[in-house]
Amino acid sequence: MPQSRKSQISLIDTPYYHCVSRCVRQSYLCGTNQLTGQSYEHRRGWVEERLLFLSTVFAIDICAYAVMSNHTHVVLCVDKELADSWNAESVLKRYHILHKGTLLTQKFINGDTLTQGELITLDDTVEIYRKRLYDISWFMRDLNEYIAREANKEDDCTGRFWEGRFKSQALLDESAVLACMAYVDLNPIRAKIAKTPETATHTSIKKRIHSAKYHQAQPSTLMPFAGNLKENMPKGIAYSLKDYCELIDTTGRCIRDDKAGYIDNTQSPILQRLGLDSAQWLTLTTEFEKHFCYAAGGEQMMNAFKRHTHHQRIRGMGNAKALLKRA
Repeated sequence: MPQSRKSQISLIDTPYYHCVSRCVRQSYLCGTNQLTGQSYEHRRGWVEERLLFLSTVFAIDICAYAVMSNHTHVVLCVDKELADSWNAESVLKRYHILHKGTLLTQKFINGDTLTQGELITLDDTVEIYRKRLYDISWFMRDLNEYIAREANKEDDCTGRFWEGRFKSQALLDESAVLACMAYVDLNPIRAKIAKTPETATHTSIKKRIHSAKYHQAQPSTLMPFAGNLKENMPKGIAYSLKDYCELIDTTGRCIRDDKAGYIDNTQSPILQRLGLDSAQWLTLTTEFEKHFCYAAGGEQMMNAFKRHTHHQRIRGMGNAKALLKRA
């Protein structure tokens, strides 16, 4: 039975979430229709462009993404503190980029004088919009509705383009976050549509590698790797981008060779810090969705998430013990 979205999102436990949207139409989101031979590859660009654009409007950072033939993966990080720091004008300007708002919010942005009663109503509206700007459901809605309209226009048809709901998984600790990011970045390699991470088009790993190679910087539209954990570290993922790219490349080779493969976790700073062995890592990065449902993380974190979201039980607890325990 489907779970309500509020039972899948708990910012008390984690700001990180893995979201998956799947297309219901035979003609695919992207790729080529096997029946007609028509290519929809250009739609990958639609999704990637819209996704990265939304990250500049919402208080939600993108950690990883992959645009596949009939579905999209994205790992998001909610920044509620950033949204809370915006003043009323900033909230409304951001919201109006995507939605019309109300006559009252339009009057305020245009500089018209408001009565005391209108100001009170405006304050309430601003708070509603502020919450939407760090709400994963609104982020995915503004992504999927836009793509559906464009695809329907191109196909000259109407009706549903996506499944009714996107899938959401809470990533409760750093092991779950890094493993899920790798799982997303390696999607094209597992699907055998790319041979290396840097050739996996419309993925976050290719964008990171390209930016580092040609611009000697990290892409501004993705959550940065901030280096190894330290005091007063800047906002970002507490690992080195170089270490992550090397681990992704090594993992991709193991997957691509169609054999069990082996990663020496004593040589990988990330695996060493996570305390995961080669077998655990390869299972997580090839079968992440298979082993976890609404949340992924260590046993203690899973139990806390279960309490905060009022679940009587939560699937994947056994896998949390086996795959995300410290080696």
